[in-house]
Amino acid sequence: MTFENLGLIRPILKTLAQQGYETPTPIQRQAIPPILEGRDVIGLAQTGTGKTAAFTLPLLQRLDAARLRTPYRDVRVLVLSPTRELAAQIDKAVRDYGKNLSLWSNCVVGGVPVRKQINALKKGTDVLVATPGRLEDLVSQRAVRLDRVETIVLDEADQMLDIGFMPAIKRILKLLPEKRQTLLFSATMPREIRALSSDHLKNPTEVSVTPVASTVDKIDQSVVHMKATDKTSAIASLVKTHPGKRIIVFTRTKRGADKVSRKLNADGLGADAIHGNKSQGQRQRALAAFRDGSAPVLIATDIAARGIDVPGVELVVNYELPNVPESYVHRIGRTARAGASGLAVSFCAGDEVKQLRDIEKLIRKTIPAQAVDGSMVPEAEMSPRKGKSRRRSGGQRRKWGPRQRASA
Repeated sequence: MTFENLGLIRPILKTLAQQGYETPTPIQRQAIPPILEGRDVIGLAQTGTGKTAAFTLPLLQRLDAARLRTPYRDVRVLVLSPTRELAAQIDKAVRDYGKNLSLWSNCVVGGVPVRKQINALKKGTDVLVATPGRLEDLVSQRAVRLDRVETIVLDEADQMLDIGFMPAIKRILKLLPEKRQTLLFSATMPREIRALSSDHLKNPTEVSVTPVASTVDKIDQSVVHMKATDKTSAIASLVKTHPGKRIIVFTRTKRGADKVSRKLNADGLGADAIHGNKSQGQRQRALAAFRDGSAPVLIATDIAARGIDVPGVELVVNYELPNVPESYVHRIGRTARAGASGLAVSFCAGDEVKQLRDIEKLIRKTIPAQAVDGSMVPEAEMSPRKGKSRRRSGGQRRKWGPRQRASA
C-alpha cells in the first residue's frame, strides 16, 4: 500500500516524498479513503499513530479540488484541538502538507494577542485550527463566521471532555451548517463521546488502530510507593540517575508543576514548567529549551499529555497519578515513540492507591513496584485491605537502575 494507492493527488504525493514519507500508517490507510469520499468518520487512535496526516491530507485535497475562494471571514475546514501545543502541531502539519497547494490556514489559540488573530481571519480561511475557548471569543466578536464550514474535525475528543470543553464543543456545533462532514478522533470512547458522535455524525465510518487500553510494549513501567512528603526529594534523586536525558514529569496541578520545577532548579537540574497559567510565549520557550536540551526536564500538567511530540524522551515520571486512568496511557506515551524504548515511573502516595488500581485495571496488567532508599513505604502500609496486606507475588521490588522488562 502506498499513498498513491489511496488516491492522493500529485502535489500532495510530491510533498510527502520530499518529507521522506513512503508508506501510510494503519490509521491513514483506513481513514483517508472515506474522508476523500466526504463521509463522516470516527477514528480511534492514540497520538503517534499518524492520525493528523490521516485527516489533514484528504481534507487538503478536497479543498484544492473545489477551486473556491473562501469568502470574507469564512472558514471551510475547522479543526478543534484541546491544547495550544497540539493546535500548533496540527497547524504546522497543514502548512507542511499543503505547501504545494494554494490554500490559506490560520491557528487561533489563547495566550496570544487577539487583535492579530482577528486581522488574519478577515480574508477568509481554508483551514482554521483552534482551541474552543479562543474560537468562541472570536465568534462573539464577529471576527469569524462558522455557518459555511464544510468539515469539522474534533481531535482528541476525549481530552476535550476531560478538561471541560464539551459544553463549548456543543455550542460550536450548533453554529455549523447541518449539511457538513464531521470527523471525530479520540484515543478512548467514553460514554459522553459516543453520545456526541451519535448526535452529530451521520452514518460514520469507524476506523480503529491500537487497542484503547493498551500501553506501548517498549515502555518499562514501574511504581514507587511513598509518602506524599517524600516526593520532592525522590524526583530530584530520580532525575540525577538519568543525567542529560530528556525527561517529562507530570503533575496534577499547576502549583505542583511549579513546585517541582523550583526544587529541580534549586538542585542544579535544568527544568521548566508548562501549564495553563503560563503565557503562550512562556510555553513555547519552555518547549524550545526542552527540545534543544538546555532544560532537559519538562514539568507538565495534563494539558501537555497529548500536545507534546518531542523525539528522544527517555523517561516519563508520574509525580502524581492522574484521576482519569486513560490519562496515564497518554502521559507515558510521550516516550518510546518511533520505535524507541522508554521508561515510565509513577510515584504513588497512600491516597493515590485507588487511581493505581484503576490504571492497572485499564491496562490489564500489574505495574511492578520498585524501591527508593529512604523514601520507600511498604505497599501493605499504603493500601491495607480488610486487615490484610496486599503484596505482589514473590514480594520483589526493584531499584532504579538497568531497565527490566515489565511482565504482563
